[in-house]
Amino acid sequence: MARLRVPARGTTGGGSVSGASRLRLVLRDLAAGAAFASMAVSGQLPTWTLLLFGLALVSALMGWRIFARRTKATAAVLLGVAGVLVFSVYAGHVDLVVASCAFAGLIAGHRLLSMPEPRTDGQVHLAGLLMVAGGAALSGELAFALCLLAFGVLASLSMGLSVVEGAVPPGEPVPVRAVMRPLGSGIFFAVCGAAAFFLLFPRLNWNMAARRSAPGLGATTGLADTVRLGGEGTLKSNPRVVLRAQLTPDPVRERLDAYWLARTYDTFDGQEWTSIGQPKRTRPRVTLRHGGEHSIHQRIELLPAYGGTTLVALETPTRLGNALAHSATGSQRTPLTELGGGEVRFQVPAIAYSYEATSLPPEEDATTPMSEAERGQLLALPDRLDPRVAALAQRVLQGEKDPLAAARKLAAFLQREYTYTLELSGDVEEPLVDFLFVRKAGHCEHFATALTLLLRTQGISARLASGFFGGERVEDGYVVRAGDAHAWTHVLMPGRGFVTVDATPPANRASQSLAALEFLTGLYEALETRWRSTVVDFSLRDQLQLAQGLVRPPRGPRRDTTRLPPARIWGLAIAAGLVTYSVWQLLSRRSSSPKPHQATHLADAVERLLGEAGVRMREGEALEELTSRLTREQPTLAAPLVPLTRRYLEARFGQRPLQPGETERLLGPLRQVLQTRRAS
Repeated sequence: MARLRVPARGTTGGGSVSGASRLRLVLRDLAAGAAFASMAVSGQLPTWTLLLFGLALVSALMGWRIFARRTKATAAVLLGVAGVLVFSVYAGHVDLVVASCAFAGLIAGHRLLSMPEPRTDGQVHLAGLLMVAGGAALSGELAFALCLLAFGVLASLSMGLSVVEGAVPPGEPVPVRAVMRPLGSGIFFAVCGAAAFFLLFPRLNWNMAARRSAPGLGATTGLADTVRLGGEGTLKSNPRVVLRAQLTPDPVRERLDAYWLARTYDTFDGQEWTSIGQPKRTRPRVTLRHGGEHSIHQRIELLPAYGGTTLVALETPTRLGNALAHSATGSQRTPLTELGGGEVRFQVPAIAYSYEATSLPPEEDATTPMSEAERGQLLALPDRLDPRVAALAQRVLQGEKDPLAAARKLAAFLQREYTYTLELSGDVEEPLVDFLFVRKAGHCEHFATALTLLLRTQGISARLASGFFGGERVEDGYVVRAGDAHAWTHVLMPGRGFVTVDATPPANRASQSLAALEFLTGLYEALETRWRSTVVDFSLRDQLQLAQGLVRPPRGPRRDTTRLPPARIWGLAIAAGLVTYSVWQLLSRRSSSPKPHQATHLADAVERLLGEAGVRMREGEALEELTSRLTREQPTLAAPLVPLTRRYLEARFGQRPLQPGETERLLGPLRQVLQTRRAS
């Protein structure tokens, strides 16, 4: 494949590529790559789109503009691809927004491989804007913010270099290093201005595009219909966040260390746990039991990393509802279905969910209505259970009959005599016997299973519960990680309901991920939460609250008037002082600097001298454009104009004013050439 060299400025093909032109094109191509990445981070673009754009970007960065002389043919192919996307949307295989984003990426890739010229540059940047808009529609998460920032900076630098190139006469070197600093300063102030505009301009939300959710890295947990003993507990080392929750009242604790219940299991066959519960009627809200006076209200969001359809709530949940299913195509309300054992499931499959839940605090009674079959199953034992299991329970309990006291006695025994480990071999024929009498080591599912079966052998009703244990504070809410997945035991207390007893050693209940990895993940989650609250979900109400917080004193008891003003008043005063000082400095520089009309007088003098010699400037033609034209048409006349034009640009735009008498010195060579021309 032959490499097509980028044409030099002022030519249509061939020639060498200047360093400034090469840098401008690289910045342009990287900006397009960042814009495409803002869509790709959502994980919703088709794989073939990622491959095609990736090949186009790599080819463009290497200078292989393979479509430069095949514009019409490749445009026809692009139209054919557009037709395929339209058909896919019509057939329901691809979402309309995803198809539009994919086509914008293909257009950008096509333009990257076309002949680099000003028109092509503009088309690439326009396609980049379209892709950024598509990325906002697909996800709008923190990764999108980083891509948006990269696109803005790279595209601005590329366009700035393009303007500088156009102002420099052909053949003259472009002062790249000299202009990069002012370009960078301008971009910084532009970003600050955009942030101020975002904060101050009224937010108008017509819900034109419903909230969308991106799958990201995919699911990590998910709750299966069974719990099978054996295998390695690799999930405990996963730091990804699967759940966000806001609690009312807020306990305001750094670590919640609470049980988040998802589902329960009542039947064990020696290898795995299942449930005999059957689906009940579907409705928008599910009430599991009567609420209490001190109930805890939760606003919960299940993230794509969760990967299940079972609702999760603080133990013990009483009511769940107001559920929304968030998918790649938007959000919709979803009904809920109650299953046996207190499990509640969403009926609409989606990537993420949000809902509300109410739970009883641990100290309150939580009586649970159950059928006779469900109550009887709480005592069921697997066939051919090793008799040593019942003997072990009898030896530890020593005649204890109270269900809660017996459960706590057995849990203490398991924590004392058995070891927690995530490194286990494959499946064994009798995993419970292997845990209790052979290996004497296991993870939470082994401890919970052992406690539940030991209790049942003594006629005490119990079941296995699964969900999460933990809750780490981030901003004004709590997050639960995939590594917080946990299993424990529910003991049925007459007149009180199920009571949680956990046989797993306390130090091994929460996530077992590496501290450094958990710190980095937590930092990212904190940044993403701040991004969501201050940008994605920033509304007109937030703007009003921000303004009120700046101008109104905080509500509360009357304060001593002799105290110093609050910190925000000092901040406003300092900000106002800095703005005033900056404006004063700017006005002072402008008033003390030479007037820009000196350079304008130089250009007027050049135009007058050339007019007297019969050389007319075209309508709208600038001095640098005139010099470029005369370089091609009348090189002799252009020779004195090149340094004169360069000095004019420096004086007019580069803050290098003309010195006294310099105008005449610059015009001298031009007058001599014109006099020689008249004499001949």
